[in-house]
Amino acid sequence: MQARVVATGSAAAREEVRRALTGRRADWRSVVFHGVLLLTLLVALVVLLVLLADVARAAIPVLQERGGEFVSSGTSSLPVRAGIKQGLIGSAFLMLFVAVLSFPLGIGAAVYMEEYAKDTGFTRFVNTNIRNLAGVPAIVYGILGLALFVGLLGDVVGPGSVAGRSLLAGGLTISIMVLPIIIITTQEALRAVPRSIREGGFGVGATRWEVIRSHVLPNAAPGILTGTVLSMARALGETAPLIMVGAVTGFFVAQGGPGEQLQERFTSMPTLIFAWTKKPQPEFQDLAAAAILVLILAVFLVNLAAILLRNRYERRW
Repeated sequence: MQARVVATGSAAAREEVRRALTGRRADWRSVVFHGVLLLTLLVALVVLLVLLADVARAAIPVLQERGGEFVSSGTSSLPVRAGIKQGLIGSAFLMLFVAVLSFPLGIGAAVYMEEYAKDTGFTRFVNTNIRNLAGVPAIVYGILGLALFVGLLGDVVGPGSVAGRSLLAGGLTISIMVLPIIIITTQEALRAVPRSIREGGFGVGATRWEVIRSHVLPNAAPGILTGTVLSMARALGETAPLIMVGAVTGFFVAQGGPGEQLQERFTSMPTLIFAWTKKPQPEFQDLAAAAILVLILAVFLVNLAAILLRNRYERRW
């Protein structure tokens, strides 16, 4: 009899939850809340579409007229000859440097914090500061890079006439900026791996390193990869840190070995766009719009790659 009452109560609770989820019950507060959410979404979409339309209006004629020549041309004081080749090369070198430096550091730090570090007051203090650093404005990282890499270590990262304002200084600054984001996303991906997987590994006699290497990291890889790729997309569009550490709009030096190139002056797509928007000639404003469209396309492709990789390797527990 008692079991029948419990079963009846559970069925009633399930039916109540189902009715709540389907939203059939009328409630004016829910309707108002739903309307406010829809309004915020529409406002955000309208603002985004207006901005994109304004950029596309100025950019499409430039791309139609110059086409591939706009992408393959270098910087110039003449708008009819100026292109984004130097910016694309500089951004590609910069992102490669950031990926090589920040990926292993960020993932290694997150693995230690989640799998090895004990839950102490110091660990919680470090975690809190990492999360705070992820929200620090980019300009602050630019000032840090200017003081540390250009001012203090200028003779190392960019000797001679470069005076520290090198690709190495820019890459180090961007790496420090995205490092907290990579650590946080990796920590979340590691926490999403069920504890039973770790217990299964320990149950057959595996060491902690073997469990992490063979069980935890492969299962957390989609989340780690998605977070790191998205952080690269953010770094690709950042302007303030690069301006602070001395990115220029001149020619990127693509001669010599990799070590020499890292210690030379550099440019990037955001820097190029910033410089063009400051010029008085209206033709440069159209060039800036075209460069913005190319940069948006590049960021979109990076985000699309992250989504495809996540869907390809995502596992449901």
